[in-house]
Order: sequence, then C-alpha cells, then structure tokens
Amino acid sequence: MITLTGKSVFGGIAIGPLVFYKRNEITIKRNRIEDTEQEIRRFTDARDQAVSQLKALYEKALEDVGESNAMIFEIHQMMLEDLDYQESVVNIITTQGVNAEYAIGTTADNFAAMFAAMDDAYMQGRAADVKDVSERLLQILSDNGGEGMKLTEPAIIAADDLVPSETVQLDKDNVLSFITMFGSANSHTAILARTMNIPAVIGLGEALKPEYDGRQAVVDGLEGVVYIDPDAATLAKMRSKQAEELAKKALLEELKGKENVTKSGQKIHIYANIGNLGDVGSVLKNDAGGIGLFRSEFLYLESETFPTEEQQFSVYKTVAENMAGKRVIIRTLDIGADKQVGYFGLAQEENPALGYRAIRICLKQPEIFKTQLRALYRASAYGQIAIMFPMIISVEEVRRIKDIVREVKEELREEGFAFREDLELGIMIETPAAVMVSRDLAKEVDFFSVGTNDLTQYTLAIDRQNQKLDDFYDAHHPAVLGMIRMAAESAHAEGKWIGICGELAADLSLTEVFLDMKIDELSVAPSMVLPLRKKVRESL
Repeated sequence: MITLTGKSVFGGIAIGPLVFYKRNEITIKRNRIEDTEQEIRRFTDARDQAVSQLKALYEKALEDVGESNAMIFEIHQMMLEDLDYQESVVNIITTQGVNAEYAIGTTADNFAAMFAAMDDAYMQGRAADVKDVSERLLQILSDNGGEGMKLTEPAIIAADDLVPSETVQLDKDNVLSFITMFGSANSHTAILARTMNIPAVIGLGEALKPEYDGRQAVVDGLEGVVYIDPDAATLAKMRSKQAEELAKKALLEELKGKENVTKSGQKIHIYANIGNLGDVGSVLKNDAGGIGLFRSEFLYLESETFPTEEQQFSVYKTVAENMAGKRVIIRTLDIGADKQVGYFGLAQEENPALGYRAIRICLKQPEIFKTQLRALYRASAYGQIAIMFPMIISVEEVRRIKDIVREVKEELREEGFAFREDLELGIMIETPAAVMVSRDLAKEVDFFSVGTNDLTQYTLAIDRQNQKLDDFYDAHHPAVLGMIRMAAESAHAEGKWIGICGELAADLSLTEVFLDMKIDELSVAPSMVLPLRKKVRESL
C-alpha cells in the first residue's frame, strides 16, 4: 500500500480505480509557410470553432455549477476575441512566415509570462487561462477536436493539474474524485469540485505517479490522504468511514433543498459562519442559504504584513463566485482584544476588550480600512456581497463609515473598476449602546447582525475569556435576550432585516424564542445548518 498526503479541497470518501487524465499531447513545430493568408484563415477558423465550444461549455457549466462558476468560460471567449491576442498570432504568422500552431504557442507563452509577472493576483491567475484557451486552439488545429477525455466507468481522476474546461467536460456521473499533483485551493477547478460536491485532494506532488494509472485507490477527502492499492484493513476502515458519512448524509439529505419554515408558515434564513476560504465547501455541502459571517480578519492573522488590496480581492472574489449569487456577508477586520496581530503595532492595554479594536482601528487608520473596502467593492461585481461593520456604538460612527465608502466608490469609478452600487451595508449589534440607539442606527443601514458573544460580555460586564467567571456567564440572561428583542423591534420598525451570527444562533433551545422575536436570519457553523433547519421545521 502507498500512502500519499496532500491538501483537502472537499471532503468525502471515494473508492475506485485511479485514472490519469489523458490529454492529446501536441508537439509544436516551427514550420515555414509560403501562404500566410491561408495560415491566418486556419487560425481564425480554429478560433471561431473554439468560441462555439466555449459557449457550449458555458451552458453546460451554467446548469452544473451556476452562473458565477460558469463565467470562466466567458472569460476564455473574451481572451480568444481579444485584439492583442489575435494581433500577436497574426503578426507572428505574417512577419516570420510560420505555421499557426507555432504562432499560437509563442503567443501563449508570451502572454502567460506577462500575466504571471504582474503584481495583481487576479491577472496572475489569467496565466493559466491563456494557456488553456491556446491549448484548445492547438487541439482543434491538430484535428483532436478539443473535446477532452471520455470516461466509460466511475473513476478517481488524477492529474498534474486540471483546467476548468477539462473538469467541466468530464461526465460528472463517472467522476468519483479529483486528485492532483499541483493546483491551489483557490483554483477554478477546486471551486468546481466543491460546487459539484466531489471529494478532492490537491498538492500530492511528484509522489502521485502516472504509473499508478489503473490501480485501486481510496481518497479520504476529509483528511487529505490518498491510498494506492490499500491493504485489507485500510480498505475495510475506509469503507466503514464511507458508510458512516453516507448514513449521516442520508439522514440530513432529506432536508436539503427544503424551506426553513415553521409548521405555522413562518420563514427564516439559515446562513453559515466561516473563518476562511477553505470553509466554503462546508457551506455548500450543508446547503446553507448564504454566508452570514465571513470573518475577514483571518487574512490579517495569517499574514506577516498587511494583506494587499489584490490579495484580499482574490479571496473575496473566490468566495462570491463559490456562492453563486447567494448572499455573502463579509465583516470588516475585527482585530484587537483577543485577536492580536504583531505588525499592527497595537499597544498593550489594561482592558483590550474595551479598547482599540475593530471599527475603531478602521476609523483611526483609514488607509487600512480603504484598502479592504476597495477589495470588497471590486469583488462585489462577482456575486452578492454585503459588508458588515463590527463594534458600532453610535450613529456618528456609521456616518463616518459611509463617508469613507463614498470616497472609495468614487475612486473605483474614476479608475474604471466594476462594482455593485447597491451593496448592502450593515452593522453588528454587539454593545448595549448600539441596542439603545438601534432605532436611529436602523435608519442609517440596510441590516443588523447580532454578535451575541460580545453582546453578552458587555451586557453582563463579564470577560468571556476569563474562565473563573464561567459560573456567572449566562448567555440566556433575560437582559441579553431583551437586548436582542429590542434590536429586532428597532430594525423592523424601520423596514430593515436582522440576523444573529453569534453562538446563540446555534442554540436550539432558543430557536423558538428567536422565531417569536421575528428574527429574519440565523447564521451558524456549517455543520449546524441542517440540524437548525430541522428544529425550525419542527417548531410551531
């Protein structure tokens, strides 16, 4: 038995034959051509055929994985129709008197190198795309058709890496799993694997060898491990694990696609909380209606310096695309208190929970805030992003935020960036002060989201990090629940919606209390989405 370890992209257990993705390998030769006009026609005919294929792929992906994920094939069409790309190919054919294949290959190498050298993470990602579309042209010119490998039986697909068109063209009914030597968790293929609910492990490196083709394999997408020729004990263990996963899935599967509605007909949204990009697969797997809290501070906590606009844009865009039009509420950075980051240079404080943190840092250091807002607004062009601001205590703070938002939008307009003008802006209700002025705050924003962890801490004057006070910490305290009810009444009085994203949202003993308050949305850990749906549907 051979054991390979990589990085999980999507969980689940797959057992079956290992099949290496077979490409029609093309050797590009430089041939002298006398009739360059005829060669240019070969190129334009292949380009037109490729565009037709990409349109068909877009329609297939639209049905399989949703509009946001299908957009990659529109991007590929745009690349083929890009004048700079076309002029480069035609110019090489004309000036050097060479064949179309050589001109396309040279153009692909030049453009890919140019994209890879850019500082913009999004443009760097286009290097693989220009290679992909160029490979499609070369396949068409070689009479291989560019249609990809066909599967005749269920199999685990292995490859060095897979481009989106290769993934989408595969018959997904026969794909048990994807495993690759390289690739990233942010790649289009990883997004598609998560969206298609297919177990996937990437980053197996050179240990994943073509000679394993045809051998029995097990993919443990939960742990990021692949077993080649598993021994009897491992196979039995994995079959048992697979049965357990299927049993759990079957129990809750009945609730997937069903409404979050009580017996009396009251509806509520159930969203998921996530801490990083890797959690998105769990959101989709558990059928959440959206993301109610994306803790953006992980970008800062995992970095050795301030994350750039491009780094943030890439992450926010990927999440928006993954969620395929569902609402994604991203909380602006909530650094401070128990979340310290060295390069922020925050001074030591007597009471950090009451100190320089969250929105206070953003308003005091607007250059950090504007970088994040620019990334968020740019990413809004790729999905239904909403922005939520933490630790608000006054109307004045909200107005200062909105002034900065207006500056950011004006800058992006002048620079020609696309973004959604009607982005929802909300605030977290985490302080008694915010509750007491919630009616005025509701006039200024589009929604509230109650952070019950901090609201309980500040209402009860208890440090939730102090274990000695656990006996006094009562999240069900009437004062806490009264605060939530007051915020809900204020939001609804101004025609705004309110959600809860703190730990209490997942407390099934309070679900009926929140329904009675007419809370509009509950956001919980992905694993709690279906149990919460079950509780809602059982409620009167």
